[in-house]
Amino acid sequence: MEVPAEPAGPDPRPREAAGPTIPPGLTRARGKTLRAPVLLALLAEELPDATIALDFRNRWELLVATILSAQSTDVKVNQVTPALFAAFDGPEAVAAASQEQIEALISSLGLYRQKARNIRAAAALLLEHHGGEVPDSMAALTALPGVARKTANVVLSNGYGRHDGVVVDTHVARLARRLRLTREQDAVRIERDLMRLFPRQRWLEVSDLLIHHGRRTCTARAPRCGDCVIEPLCPSSQEAGLTDKR
Repeated sequence: MEVPAEPAGPDPRPREAAGPTIPPGLTRARGKTLRAPVLLALLAEELPDATIALDFRNRWELLVATILSAQSTDVKVNQVTPALFAAFDGPEAVAAASQEQIEALISSLGLYRQKARNIRAAAALLLEHHGGEVPDSMAALTALPGVARKTANVVLSNGYGRHDGVVVDTHVARLARRLRLTREQDAVRIERDLMRLFPRQRWLEVSDLLIHHGRRTCTARAPRCGDCVIEPLCPSSQEAGLTDKR
């Protein structure tokens, strides 16, 4: 006589937690306040390893690399900084170096002469006013040559874990406008809009996610809307026949 099979019990194997989903009724036409947290959750799920792309070992190297990254790609900066940091390992060595010595090591970067002047002057000010240490305040950082608010935000968030603002580079500015998270063109005003939309403890994450998504998917000239995880919430989706022109 065949013994009937016992009913199956619960599957003992662990199941992966379901990722974030778009709430019913939330569309690209809804307001930015409703869409913003969902956009962030979707990007965080899609890009779990999104972090700063610059190579550095300490706050001084982070400061220098960020100054050098203006109008240059992080890839190019990472190509020149190993030799620069090997030759001049801190503010004292950089301040004592000649303009020509610094220029020779960073000449493949755009605006390399100005950048050499800035990092030498910044090194001298750090030695004079901060004991050779990179300061931990927005005011002190932006008083250094070559350091505007964006650079200071990078240093504070990645070097000190402080969230005083959102890093707004060309990728963040482009995506913020395409996603209708802002109508502004000025970086400082874009930053203010983003700071209002997202909690302070996630400001660094906002920057990292938008930068990586802008590099990989939502590119300037040919956005890959068909491969975009946040396309259903994007008011500029080319996939939906829309445009980022207002």
